[in-house]
Amino acid sequence: MIRRQAYHVRRMLSLFLLTASPLPLMAQTAPSTTEPATEEPILPDDQFEARLSKMEGADPNAPLPSIDNWIDQQMPAQGSAATDLPPATEPAEEQELAQPLPPLDSVTVPANAAANSDPNAKLPDIRYATSIEGFGKTGLEDEFRAESALIDGKGKAETAAMVQARAHEDEKLATRLFYSQGYYDATALASLDQAGDGTLKAVISVTPGKRYKIGAIVVTADPTVPPTLIRDSLPLKTGDYIIATNVEGAEANVALKLPENGYAFAKVGERDILLDAATVTGDYTLPVDVGPRGTFRKITTSGEKQAFGADHMEVIKRYKPGQIYDSRKVDDLRKALVATGLFSTVGVDPVRTGEVAPDGTEYVDLHVEQEAGPPRTLAGEAGYGTGQGFRAEGTWTHRNLFPPEGALIGGVIAGTQEQGVSGTFRRSNAGKRDKTFQTGITLNHQNYDAYEAFTAGLNIGWSRASTPIFQKRWTYSYGGEILLTNEQVVVDPATADKTRRTYFIGGLPVQIGYDRSNDLLNPTKGFRATVRAEPEGSLQGNFSPYLRASFDLTGYYPVSDSLVIAGRAKVGTITGVSRDDVAPSRRIYAGGGGSVRGYGYQELGPKDANNDPIGGRSVNEFAVESRYRFGNYGVVAFVDAGQVYESSMPKFSDMRYGVGLGGRFYTNFGPFRADIAMPINRQPGESKFSLYIGIGQAF
Repeated sequence: MIRRQAYHVRRMLSLFLLTASPLPLMAQTAPSTTEPATEEPILPDDQFEARLSKMEGADPNAPLPSIDNWIDQQMPAQGSAATDLPPATEPAEEQELAQPLPPLDSVTVPANAAANSDPNAKLPDIRYATSIEGFGKTGLEDEFRAESALIDGKGKAETAAMVQARAHEDEKLATRLFYSQGYYDATALASLDQAGDGTLKAVISVTPGKRYKIGAIVVTADPTVPPTLIRDSLPLKTGDYIIATNVEGAEANVALKLPENGYAFAKVGERDILLDAATVTGDYTLPVDVGPRGTFRKITTSGEKQAFGADHMEVIKRYKPGQIYDSRKVDDLRKALVATGLFSTVGVDPVRTGEVAPDGTEYVDLHVEQEAGPPRTLAGEAGYGTGQGFRAEGTWTHRNLFPPEGALIGGVIAGTQEQGVSGTFRRSNAGKRDKTFQTGITLNHQNYDAYEAFTAGLNIGWSRASTPIFQKRWTYSYGGEILLTNEQVVVDPATADKTRRTYFIGGLPVQIGYDRSNDLLNPTKGFRATVRAEPEGSLQGNFSPYLRASFDLTGYYPVSDSLVIAGRAKVGTITGVSRDDVAPSRRIYAGGGGSVRGYGYQELGPKDANNDPIGGRSVNEFAVESRYRFGNYGVVAFVDAGQVYESSMPKFSDMRYGVGLGGRFYTNFGPFRADIAMPINRQPGESKFSLYIGIGQAF
């Protein structure tokens, strides 16, 4: 609320005086000094008297009869001969007006008989020009023009009244803009002028007046902990201009900071600004009802159809009972419940208990109002890569078959070179927030140039992973797996002789990730680093352990809002065993959409006599992308490099390069990607170009 003190606004109202046309003056003649000439009478006296009616038997000296008696004598008696006289004939116009009106539905509108006239023809638009005066150095003219009804009309209107209405709207707009910036004495006047050629000119003339500043700042509230909490949360200073957005933002900050510091039920009242024209200042007063300072206690829940109870919510929360209430932790709990994907609606609100804690604060409970959503989902993804062919994967998930958050997942892979089925049990928030337990079984067939494998696997693991709602800085996974795989093996690369061999492998994979990027699917700045190590070995006969390890680093640098430079580097190794003692499906390969583009899937590295890849024990890969985005579309230019080596350590030599272009279509769940690349210094058997289609950036 804004009030004025010792200040009167006088508005001068224009008075429009309506004057009647003056009556014409009568001509006056000056008196003559000569005698007037004798004039002849118009009618002689004897003729005048002869024309008068004779009153026979009447006494000329008798008094006149009353007017009433005279009228009675003159009116003929009813039924006398006088009533038989024909009535006077009325004019035709009066007879027509005397007739009753016809019914409305019987009236027909005559056709327009005017030559070349069209009753439906649209009248020509009114053309007008707009002139804006008086904004000066206030800096508000551009904002006014952006919102102006006159300017938005582009100089055309159907009627002059429409132009006038737009001008009045612009008057109000100008006043609101000035008030919002502290010009409380501002005035705006709109006028319409007509030029000689008939065009209109709309003129918006403004007078900003003086700009008011904040005077004294007073907060009326009960004591808080700390004592200056409200004032420190109110970023207003004496001498600042009274700008509406700054004042509203400061008050919103108070409403935000109080619940973050224990005051769950605080309410910010209506401000009062008392303007003083003499000092051009406004004294600011803000009432605040802080309410009791609270501490967390317990969670309660309700809902007709519940996904899980309050006991599991106690596992998900990130605060301990007895801690000072903090609305940020309430918001965190709400987002964590949404991230489970089990609710159609969920709300978390603080509840007053009236019970006092030992430290003098009041206990606050959180009430979760929930409604479980459909627990079953179908999902799928598809892609194509040169050398890998088409690959589609679909999953069916019941996310809460074993409450709380116990999911059963069935998966199917169908592709030109890979097929498989899988079943997985997963429990999210397993005993701890963000900790996931998972176990499953897979049956898979892969048939690539490098190998053909029939594999059955059993895995178990625990992990902490990022999600679209919670992108975590640190992630990890660890567990174990057992694989039984029958594969086609090259006995001698020089002859390309092959045989089939069965491998029984056990492994303990561990992975740690560190993510400082700003987005999970479409990062534009920051970096990511991932280290993976998997001690494994053959479980057949004598145990032969070896280590598979890799390190990935990606970075993103925004050159501008539209251009991002992205880079990637990777090294990998297998140590402790010779290449031929490692199952072909467990060796290291490079090439393809997620590796070195321009080459087919697993195409780089050592090859046999048939020019088929046979894998290696080390790898190095590098990539640089220039990503340019315009609206929902984007283009990418990239250079990839890499090589696979038979040795256990990468040599960084004999590098192969690929260059290409890509297109991006950005959606709300990530970019759709299509890349085409060609190899540099192409070797026999390598494709002239490679095509990659998928969801998400290449890295």
